[in-house]
Amino acid sequence: MKNAFALMAAAAVAVGLPVPSYAANDGQNRRVTVENVANQSIYYFHASPATSTTWEEDLLGSSTIPSGNSKVFNIDNGTNECFYDLKVTMANGKEHIQRRVNVCTVSRWVVGESGNTVQ
Repeated sequence: MKNAFALMAAAAVAVGLPVPSYAANDGQNRRVTVENVANQSIYYFHASPATSTTWEEDLLGSSTIPSGNSKVFNIDNGTNECFYDLKVTMANGKEHIQRRVNVCTVSRWVVGESGNTVQ
């Protein structure tokens, strides 16, 4: 089920459709905008619960986030978790990671050349 949700969410984001609502029953908003201010594209985006020891599926699928663009992701796996580790991989292979991001309160992740910030 988790794989199916990730694939459906990635496909919906790729074509700009609303992400299906598999929201947790706690009413929290877990939508995070990933904004790319770097001079190269983001090729991969992973969001895994902070309790996980491995990265979940790439939520971008065959899509990318070009320089100067952003995409909104619903980071909700239906478990009421708020703390996630986020990772992007840039076109040159460089990774930016934010650990233990509270996606119930953070609404934006800005990724640049020399680092990244959550807001």
